[in-house]
Amino acid sequence: MDGSRARRHRLPAVAALCWAVLFAGAGVAGCGFGDGDGDGPASSSAATPSVSVSGRRHAPAQGGDELPDGYEKTVAAVLPSVVQITTGDNLGSGVVYDDKGHVVTNAHVVGDADEFQVTLATGKGTRSASLVSSYPEQDLAVIRLDQVPEGLRPAVFADSSKVEVGQIVLAMGSPLGLSSSVTQGIVSAVGRTVSESEASGGTGATMSDLVQTSAPINPGNSGGALVNLANQVIGVPTLAATDPDLGDAAAGIGFAIPASTVTAIADQIIEQGEVTASGKAALGITARTLLGEDYQPAGVAVVSVADGGPAADAGLKAGDTIVAVDGDEVLSMTALSEALAAHEPGDRAAVGYERDGERDTVEVTLGEL
Repeated sequence: MDGSRARRHRLPAVAALCWAVLFAGAGVAGCGFGDGDGDGPASSSAATPSVSVSGRRHAPAQGGDELPDGYEKTVAAVLPSVVQITTGDNLGSGVVYDDKGHVVTNAHVVGDADEFQVTLATGKGTRSASLVSSYPEQDLAVIRLDQVPEGLRPAVFADSSKVEVGQIVLAMGSPLGLSSSVTQGIVSAVGRTVSESEASGGTGATMSDLVQTSAPINPGNSGGALVNLANQVIGVPTLAATDPDLGDAAAGIGFAIPASTVTAIADQIIEQGEVTASGKAALGITARTLLGEDYQPAGVAVVSVADGGPAADAGLKAGDTIVAVDGDEVLSMTALSEALAAHEPGDRAAVGYERDGERDTVEVTLGEL
């Protein structure tokens, strides 16, 4: 898996793209761009045919990336499903998920808010919306329009397993407050594992299987749509890379949560009001990064162990310090999260730890977050 290989090297820093941390990659915070009027193109009849199941449009067989009439058809088909979300001084994007008024976005876009203003890209103005639930562990959230307008168009979500490197993609959203904006690029890689920076406005989540794209991703794009030329959403743009030494934005390196993860989480939120099956592996511990004498990360200190959980069953105890997973050094909570992201619940992982000055390794059958 690409994510596991990437952990052996220094991953690029990433900045979550919410409005409150505008230009976070360049180290400058602020807001005030755009008035959020949302006057985008009108609905088009060029939408891809799809099958309606429980009000959400599902993708038919994956289409190719032909360009019979340029990008116009894809923009006309998908952009009416991409909205602008505002709350206070924060701004981001969202994607209409079903005909019941549900909109999927990033958890860092909604933040701690419960109420929002949603500007539709179909010229129907701004509507109020309320939070259904937020899942910061995967940086996803669902909100719902308080009144569902006639003709609301849900997006079609693709099968993420069919996304291929080199595919042409369009990023749709409200970068810098410019609603209904579109940028273009390709799928640069798949299967990336990346950790968000809380300092840059993210949730601190470590996410796996992300789609990397060269399509420009800017503050305000978060929660929007990364779209293929078959008029399907292949992911939700969430992160942009920054230079780990300079802190400057790294051009052409953005990341999107894959569509299959988006639909799995959104369906649970809509149907159950919460996420009960994350699909993310876990040790069943509460822990913190341990700093050494040089004030640098020196391991993961286990604060508590869940009774009957994976770590407890393997013999790990509070007070232990985790220093490796599967032979790879683990010196921080971020590194541990990235190591676990390469696994699925039920996998076995070799966990190296220190106790009373002695180092040992145990095999842990991982649980679910």
